[in-house]
Amino acid sequence: MYAITGITGKVGGALARSLPAEGQPVRAVLRDAAKANEWRDLGCDIALAEMEDAASLTSAFTGAAGVFILPPSEFDPEPGFPEARRVIAAVTAALAKARPGKVVCLSTIGADAPHENLLTQRTLMEQSLEEIGLPVTFLRPAWFLENALWDIPSARDEGVLRSFLQPADRPLPMVATQDVGRLAAALLQEEWSGTRVVELEGPARVSPNDIARAFTTALERTVRVETVARESWEQIFRTQGMRNSLPRMRMLDGFNEGWIEFSEYGRSAVKGVTTLDSVIAELIMASRGKAAA
Repeated sequence: MYAITGITGKVGGALARSLPAEGQPVRAVLRDAAKANEWRDLGCDIALAEMEDAASLTSAFTGAAGVFILPPSEFDPEPGFPEARRVIAAVTAALAKARPGKVVCLSTIGADAPHENLLTQRTLMEQSLEEIGLPVTFLRPAWFLENALWDIPSARDEGVLRSFLQPADRPLPMVATQDVGRLAAALLQEEWSGTRVVELEGPARVSPNDIARAFTTALERTVRVETVARESWEQIFRTQGMRNSLPRMRMLDGFNEGWIEFSEYGRSAVKGVTTLDSVIAELIMASRGKAAA
C-alpha cells in the first residue's frame, strides 16, 4: 500500500492514477471527506488527515510500504516560513513514528540554492526528513509548465505574455506535472537505502519566448513577451494581495541570475517526455471549456 498526500492536485493525481494501473494499491490521504468518492471509486483506501496534524498523518502512514509527501505550497509566507515549519514538524513526527518502508518527497529545483527565497520551504523539509533514518528520495522537478495557466488571460485578450523570467530568450528548466507524477510513481516502487536526490526537467529547456510562441500557435493569434521590470515587482505583488513579496522576488532573482539551477546544469537530471506545446494546448482547451460552462 502506498500512501499519497496531495492527491487532489495535478502531481498527486497523476501519481495516484499511475500506481493502480500498475496493480499497486493506494491510500488516498485527503483533508476533505467530500472529495473521497472519486478516489474510492478508483479502488483507493481513504485516510483523512491534515498536513499540520501529526496524529492523523501517523495513522495515514502506518502500514504503508511507501509514502509520497507533497507539501502544501505557501506563496505568501510569513517571515521565517512558520506555515511550512508547522507542516514539516508534523510530517517528520508522523514518518518517524509510522516508519513506512520508504518515502518520496516532492521537493524542487533550488532546494540547494545558496540564498533564501520562496523555495527555501523545501530546503527546510529536506533537512528535516534527512534525520528520520528512513530511505528518502527527494524529487526535485523544474519550474512547472502549467504555471503558464496564469498567463492565458493576457495572452488571449491582449496578445501579451508578461514575464518576470528574463531575458526573454533565456531557456530555463521546466517540466509538465504529469511527468512529475509518473516519475514519482516509478520512484516509489524502487528500492534504495539512505537519502538520494532525483532531478527532473522536460525534454527541452523553455524560454518565455518559447511560451509565447506556443500560445501563438494554440490561440491562433500573435503573442509577444513583455518583460516586467524588477523595480515594479513589489508593487505588482502587493496589488495582487501579497503581504510578504520578498521570498517570491528572490526566487525569481534566483532563476534570472542563475543561482537556482540543477547541479551541473542539469546533466544528471531525468528528462520528461511531455512537450511545451502539448501542455499549452491542453491549458487553452481547458480554459475554453470552463468559459463555455
